[in-house]
Amino acid sequence: MDDWRLTGQEDWLKGVKLLFKPYQRYSATWDHDHCEFCYAKFSLRPGDLSEGYTTEDQYRWICSPCFNDFRESFGWIIVTETTEGSGC
Repeated sequence: MDDWRLTGQEDWLKGVKLLFKPYQRYSATWDHDHCEFCYAKFSLRPGDLSEGYTTEDQYRWICSPCFNDFRESFGWIIVTETTEGSGC
């Protein structure tokens, strides 16, 4: 696929598990993130993206339009947050 947004992300995003959730900073010193594809800005500030798809460690974020465009070719697995080991 010839798309300006594709720059080798398959090396770290092919087949990974993603969650859809409100944006949260990765660390206290991090005030924003960018979509791994189009570089749209995620932050807690008005006007920036406030939710999207993220890796389980919340290190990488993907906006909804890019998620929809690349979902099939990247084979992402959508998961929901659960409490593991709770016995439920």
